Amino acid sequence: MCGPFKGCQGILRLLEIIFSALALIIVIFRGRMVSPWGVWCEFVWVFCITVPLVLTVVEAKMWHILLAVFLPNWADLTCGLTTLCAVTITSATVIFAAVFICLSCIVSMLCFLFSLVATVIFLIDAVMQKKTFPSGYLSSLRGGLRTTEAFIACIILTAATDHFVNGEWSFRPFGMICSIIVFAVCLLVTVVIIVLHLLKLLQCLLSFRLSVMELVFNIVAVLLYPLAVILWCVFGYKRSKYNPYICEKCSFVDMNTVNIGAIVSLVVYIVDLVLSFKSL
Repeated sequence: MCGPFKGCQGILRLLEIIFSALALIIVIFRGRMVSPWGVWCEFVWVFCITVPLVLTVVEAKMWHILLAVFLPNWADLTCGLTTLCAVTITSATVIFAAVFICLSCIVSMLCFLFSLVATVIFLIDAVMQKKTFPSGYLSSLRGGLRTTEAFIACIILTAATDHFVNGEWSFRPFGMICSIIVFAVCLLVTVVIIVLHLLKLLQCLLSFRLSVMELVFNIVAVLLYPLAVILWCVFGYKRSKYNPYICEKCSFVDMNTVNIGAIVSLVVYIVDLVLSFKSL
């Protein structure tokens, strides 16, 4: 294999791009995606095309040597992004199979197969990079927890959006809106913290302040997440004249997804909070 896609690493990235692109192209030709879960899958496939492509170009042009001024560890960044791609495309593959696959949906089956192949390749790539034991924030326990928090928040927000899209337009309780605001704000702050940890200059300027900020944020998140779950349950499961779904059989799938995701995320935030206290 010549060009930038050479060696085992290059071949894996090329296959990741090809199969992610095939899954995305099939969905595009399948028709406009209106389901929030479908939009999430499309976003993941675009993300999984962009990440290996950008990493390959940067390494082929040797730009990562210049980026060492700003980024503490390039190997940690590539490993972290590859692992994130593996996790997100796994979720997209499972979600697409659960929501869109049927016995007569040949196009959807093809999309699922391509996404499944891309998932396997990303997992192999992530495991191979993990074996090199890269040091850095994304490869550490704290970085893994932050990435998990951000990923779960994305799933929660997608499920909440799907709940409102499939429900009656008049069914918009204020308590559920407050829960979504909590999830969205926590996601935004989590992403900001990850970015701050990845930039070397900001690490030097905010080393102690960043630790304190993380501690305060973890305390706030641990306090707000139970409140958000309670509000979501009280206003969402309450039986009233407003039926949130037409389909009674599948009426609470998204509701349950939000609740389970929020509870898991709360546990992750609690672990992160304990580690924050220990790091001070």
